[in-house]
This record gives sequence, C-alpha cells and structure tokens, in this order.
Amino acid sequence: MRTSPRHLLVSDFDGTMTKHDFFDLARRDLPSAADHDHWADYVAGRITHFEALARIFGAIRTDWAGIEGVLERMQLDPGLPEAVARLRAAGWEIIVASAGCAWYIRRLLDKAGVQLEVYANPGVFAPESGLALSLPVDSPYFRLETGIDKSAIVRAALERDALAVFAGDGRPDLAPSRLVRPERRFACGWLAEHLARIGEPYHPFEPWSQIADRLLEES
Repeated sequence: MRTSPRHLLVSDFDGTMTKHDFFDLARRDLPSAADHDHWADYVAGRITHFEALARIFGAIRTDWAGIEGVLERMQLDPGLPEAVARLRAAGWEIIVASAGCAWYIRRLLDKAGVQLEVYANPGVFAPESGLALSLPVDSPYFRLETGIDKSAIVRAALERDALAVFAGDGRPDLAPSRLVRPERRFACGWLAEHLARIGEPYHPFEPWSQIADRLLEES
C-alpha cells in the first residue's frame, strides 16, 4: 500500500462491486470437467477454500465467448467509474481485497476504465485448462487458507486510517468487517443478513456506487 491518503476504503469484489459472484455463475453456466463436489469437501473441512476454488475453476471447460459471457453476467456496477472518480477527488483510496481471482477482476475493471489496487489470487484462463489459480505467495497478505488474507489488509488500512471503511457481501467478509468501526461498515447479501441477525450495525448498499454517495455526504 502507498503513503496515506485522507481516507481508505477496502472493498470485496464479487457480489460487492458486481451483482453476481464469478463462482456462482461459473458453476451454474459453464461446462466443467469436474466429477466431484469440491465445494462440499471445503465445507466438510477436507480441503482449504483456495483448494476448492482452484479445483472448481480449473475444471471449467469453455471457449472465450463462454467465459466472457460469464464476466458480463457478473454485472459490474455501471456507476463504478464515476463513483471511484468522485471518491478519489475527495481524497479516498480504494483497495480491492478478494479471495477470488485477479484475472477476471482486472479484466472487468480494465473494461470499465478503472484502475484500482487489487489483492487477489493470480490466475490465467485458457479454454483447454480452465481458470488456473495460483497462490499469491509473494503477497504481504498471503494466507494459505484463502490465498489472500482480507483481515490483514483491513488491519494494515486501519494503521494508516483509523476510520478506514470496509465493504463486503459474503462469509469471508465477516471477520474483516468486524475490524472496522460499525459506522464504517458496509454490507449487502449474506453479510448484511448475518450482521442483522446478530445485531451488528452496518450500512446497507446495492449497488456499490451507493457507498460513494454515503461517504461523500458525510465529508
């Protein structure tokens, strides 16, 4: 991470900046060579989260049109470029923290003309070998279980900005979301439902650009 700006926002990507997760769409829409439920192995504790994703993504068998169709159906928030520009003009730095794959994250951001700092698992797609994930062993936020340690990224952000913001939607976002102050926590999807169920406060959002609206209203 670079020198301190006035404000820091750490955000998940799948289901947070996009409407749908790559994982869900890939399992639903793409042909697969997998003959085993690797996600069930993860839930049962037999393999790590990273291993489950790597095996599922690596078993994808589709052409470029098929993979591009899934990326389009993820539905990146169309308001993202303007929201990022507005936040940056107000002194915000936005950091993407994802246990997914940097390959499709950067592909979607590049298509939208948005350049962000991204911490995610490296990967390469080819029709004959699927989306091959690799562990980010050189990352300062490497964690064997998920590849990228979102909580470590949030802790580093909090060292630079005690009022750092976190936004997420899924189970892997629960721990990092509870590191920030309740009024600096944004949630949708499963994370929002879970926080409401346990009585933890948060700001709801959908789409992601609503976060920018809320933060800029406060500044």
